[in-house]
Amino acid sequence: MTSTPQITLGAWNVEAENPEMLGQFWAGVLGTEVDAYGGMAYLPPSGPGGVAMMFQPLRGSRPERQIGHLDLTVPWCTRAGEVQRIVGLGAVHKWDVLDEHPHVRWSTLADPEGSLFCIAEHPPR
Repeated sequence: MTSTPQITLGAWNVEAENPEMLGQFWAGVLGTEVDAYGGMAYLPPSGPGGVAMMFQPLRGSRPERQIGHLDLTVPWCTRAGEVQRIVGLGAVHKWDVLDEHPHVRWSTLADPEGSLFCIAEHPPR
């Protein structure tokens, strides 16, 4: 009998120029608290199903190209309000994709250090 691995995402780890500042930004986005220590910042999950985040000092120069990003999902018809809230925390709104796919609309933002992430909403089924 083969067993299926029970893998879950433990934390999203990010190298940052200013880990504590970036941790504070993401704590505001996710509605959690930041625990800063030793030049790093840890954010526990904001609730069941949430993901922890760890910010550590950038080692070396910042890569020219981002090879991954977070897609965060919000309830249908709340994306625009969440984008405004998060821009108020220090994000930069980059662009919206509202009619490319029938199953999702999203906005792409950049955090205070320039890393891209998306706020997405899916229509009810």
